[in-house]
Amino acid sequence: MNKPVFINLTNHPSKYWGEQQKKEAHKYGAIVDIPFPNVPAEATEDDIRRLCDATVKKVMGYSPEAVLCQGEFTLAFQIINTLLEQDVTVVAACSERVVKENGNRKESYFYFKKFRKFSK
Repeated sequence: MNKPVFINLTNHPSKYWGEQQKKEAHKYGAIVDIPFPNVPAEATEDDIRRLCDATVKKVMGYSPEAVLCQGEFTLAFQIINTLLEQDVTVVAACSERVVKENGNRKESYFYFKKFRKFSK
């Protein structure tokens, strides 16, 4: 039997995640990083469909328990819907944004809170 897997389909490698986010991901299984594909601005809808099909095929090769999918909006939308059609749990990372001001300079910090499931 295959070991349960959580796919990180983003451009944010899990080695840089905080402990809380890793802990939540591990509830689904071992974390596997798959970089979200680069989408050229010139890509057509057909190009997006082909990228989606290739990416979903790669993801499904792991028989994932869950997939964190975040990236270019049109491709992410296609991937998320395709995975949901195959009864795969797809999640988004939910973070709290905190802005600290120092004079005229603003710094944003993001603190992971949870994964939220997409639903059909």
